[in-house]
This record gives sequence, structure tokens and C-alpha cells, in this order.
Amino acid sequence: MIVSVKTATYLDAYRLRLVFNTGESGDVDLQDLVFKYDAAAPLRDINRFKSFTLDEWATVVWDCGFDVSPETLYERATGKRIDWVQYNEKNTEKEYQA
Repeated sequence: MIVSVKTATYLDAYRLRLVFNTGESGDVDLQDLVFKYDAAAPLRDINRFKSFTLDEWATVVWDCGFDVSPETLYERATGKRIDWVQYNEKNTEKEYQA
């Protein structure tokens, strides 16, 4: 399944409301990521955090170079896991689907 973010809206603190191309939506709190990664350090200033955009890959990005993939956002917002690997029923070889 290819997941993309259709819209992202700032809520409060480090939380965003997201709508996905699947028709599903949900809220994500990204505070743990902002404080975990050095690349996200500029986003600890909440005004910088609010200044995100969606790039051409439907990824939430910030001007400091930090981004969060649509798949990660989907899993956090919906609680559903995206399975990237499927097994062929005829044998046990992995088939990758994008």
C-alpha cells in the first residue's frame, strides 16, 4: 500500500492532524521525535515546528531538513501497520510491493 498525506494541519504543541489518501485521518504527536533527533533540534522552537510543508512525496518536512515519512505518520495516526513484505503463497520467497 502506498500511503500519502493529503493534508496536514497544526493542532497544538507538537501535534498535527493528518488526512491520508486512504480516506483515513488521525492526530499525531511528534514531540518524541523532535527531542530524540539532533536534526530536529530547531523544531523545539514551537514556531519553527508550526512551519512545516508537504513536499512532492507527500512527506511532512521542515526547512531545517527534518522530515517524517507518510508511512510513519500513518502508523502513528491510525495505529495500523503497513506491511511492506508479502509472501508468495506458492513458495516462501518474499515479494516486495511498493
